[in-house]
Amino acid sequence: MRPQQWTKNLVIFAAVIFDRQLAFHNLTPLLRTLAGFVVFCVLSGVVYLVNDIADLEADRQHPRKRLRPIASGQLSPRIAGIAAAVLTLFALPAAYLLAPAFALVSLSYLLLNLAYSRWLKHVFLIDVLSIALGFVLRVGAGVTLIHVARFSPWLYVVTTLASLYLGFGKRRAELALLSGDANTHRKVLDGYSIPLLDQYIGIAAAMTIIGYSLYTFSAPNLPDNHIMMLTIPFALYGIMRLLAIIQQGEDAGAPEEILLKDRPLQLTILLWGLSVLLIFYIY
Repeated sequence: MRPQQWTKNLVIFAAVIFDRQLAFHNLTPLLRTLAGFVVFCVLSGVVYLVNDIADLEADRQHPRKRLRPIASGQLSPRIAGIAAAVLTLFALPAAYLLAPAFALVSLSYLLLNLAYSRWLKHVFLIDVLSIALGFVLRVGAGVTLIHVARFSPWLYVVTTLASLYLGFGKRRAELALLSGDANTHRKVLDGYSIPLLDQYIGIAAAMTIIGYSLYTFSAPNLPDNHIMMLTIPFALYGIMRLLAIIQQGEDAGAPEEILLKDRPLQLTILLWGLSVLLIFYIY
């Protein structure tokens, strides 16, 4: 179920944090969002189980994916399939109990990722756009769990751009790792090249910086003195740091895994997060 990948579901907290609803006197929004996070982690696990069953033979030919439990034979595909079904029967009713709208977004997320595992990941550009849509659905899921007062649409834009940046970075890492055999492991990689992906990554990185900068002085619920702009250097450094790691090639691995390994990037995210909380809730 790849729990190390569940960090991507943390974006579900964007609504409760950026709508300034973290408060000790009212923990309901935070607790509802936390429950939603758990649901999305379970659904993510379901998607990974289904994906690994579908890609069993291809994963066995991959230098890294062949070590996954199903591909290596440590876990039976039958047991994995049963587990995916049981977890789905738990997650979707739990989502409905939290909010019908949240259940609808959760179902959309599940269907999108199942379609991605079966078809969309094989279509040039649509594969990365599907990844970006998955992140946007996570943000939208967080919005459905609370009563949103002034959540800025700019955050949807920034989420889309940042996830495109990560998605293209992931494709570049795969190309660098697999070299000339890339298309035999993932057909869609035949449409990409390192120079093309470098251009896509550069465009996405620049647009992410611009989008986040525009958010810091145009969102409706920020301080009038534009102090939120002081968080831009953290975002700028984080994007550039990740870009440097991606350029290292195959040793960079998947961008979402870098977050769990790179100390400077972790420190930057921590400082950025503390700055946002300080500006929103203490300043």
